[in-house]
Amino acid sequence: MTSPRVLVAGPVSWNRIVHLEDLPAPRPHTVFARDHVDTVGGTSAGKALNLAAAGAEVVLATLLGGDREGDLARTALARDGITLLAGSSPVGTEQHLNLMDDRGGRVSIYLRLPEPPSSNPHDRELTEALAGADVAVVDLADWTRPLLPQARAAGKPVWCDVHDYDGTARFHRDWVEAADVLFLNDDGMEDPLPFMRSRVAAGTTVVVCTRGARGATAVTATAELHVPVAPVHDVVDTNGAGDAFVSGFLLATYAGHGLAGAMEAGHRQAAECLCSPGLAPA
Repeated sequence: MTSPRVLVAGPVSWNRIVHLEDLPAPRPHTVFARDHVDTVGGTSAGKALNLAAAGAEVVLATLLGGDREGDLARTALARDGITLLAGSSPVGTEQHLNLMDDRGGRVSIYLRLPEPPSSNPHDRELTEALAGADVAVVDLADWTRPLLPQARAAGKPVWCDVHDYDGTARFHRDWVEAADVLFLNDDGMEDPLPFMRSRVAAGTTVVVCTRGARGATAVTATAELHVPVAPVHDVVDTNGAGDAFVSGFLLATYAGHGLAGAMEAGHRQAAECLCSPGLAPA
């Protein structure tokens, strides 16, 4: 299989990205931005855009408001390969303010969280999309929780990305326990390997931890593999690099590559993302 059908469910936002030389110190003071841009954001938008750019057929289920920000996000996601199923958030579209420094550090400030509608006209389409998907990527959001048991009941591989999970937070537990393939980064744990091994012992097929410029580590029942990454020059924007890695890893896996090949593909996709101004290469 070279072009999987992927259901991605989770956050899409409209973000203001502010580039600073250094992240602000925790004290009252004034700083000046190098520049700023308003753009589509959200972990599920990042995955959908990267997957579609590489040729996958993607259904993206999310929540958007009937506001200007929602319209802008819809336009940004109007790409070949993406079918958008956007429930209507009665409180408007999710928004973030992301402060970025020159080394890729980020402080993400949530300005607004969406809320699911009392009834979603896309429910039937979402059920059909799950039935027709080769894999379900279910991202962190309260409203996506019911999709985890639904995907497992439908016999679909569940892929989850828990980002900077610290190993104990209750919010993430449903995704951690449901995932066949689990991704995280090393921001939340000093040593993620014991957690990764424990998840594999509990039945997770693959656990991958991305470590930024230090590469990525994967654990399975039969292997522990660290794959370094080549230095990336001319970095434009670090937003979306983790989602790009997941997308490259997924596509390589469904193209028949082994674990090492999937890790390398994830690194390549992330590098392309880092060198582009958006969440995915144009």
